[in-house]
Amino acid sequence: MTSEAEYKRKFLVVIDETEECERALTFAAYRVKRTGGTVVLMSVVPKPEFVGLGVEDVLRAEAVEEAERNLDARLARIREIGNIRTESVIREGNAPEQIENLIDKDHGIAILVLAASKSGEGPGPLVTHFAARANALPIPLTVVPGRMSEEEVIAIC
Repeated sequence: MTSEAEYKRKFLVVIDETEECERALTFAAYRVKRTGGTVVLMSVVPKPEFVGLGVEDVLRAEAVEEAERNLDARLARIREIGNIRTESVIREGNAPEQIENLIDKDHGIAILVLAASKSGEGPGPLVTHFAARANALPIPLTVVPGRMSEEEVIAIC
């Protein structure tokens, strides 16, 4: 039986087009499937630079539309995994700043789930940013190793 506190726990996953995003999403979805809670999918679109009258609005609309398509694809993936509660959020601006703002505003978010890059160039910009600030975060940071396969990620959930 899942306790009320566990059921309300939210796992925040940043959605983008990286391979790391898929591993973080897999971890969060299977963890929630097993323990209860909600997966919060967050997409952050950059603010358009000033390029001329009305152009920012078009660029913003295109970026939001792309983010919505990406979120829809990830929501479909979660539905394949099982009956998992989800929420979707789109914000505009600097990704780390927007992630921190959401964590500060939504007290149900209990865990930030990121995945490290497989690249030899480091774990990735979000993992680097949040690992350096882990003591400043009010919630735990879970980093899924870059070399883990989907099967290995599922096995630890």
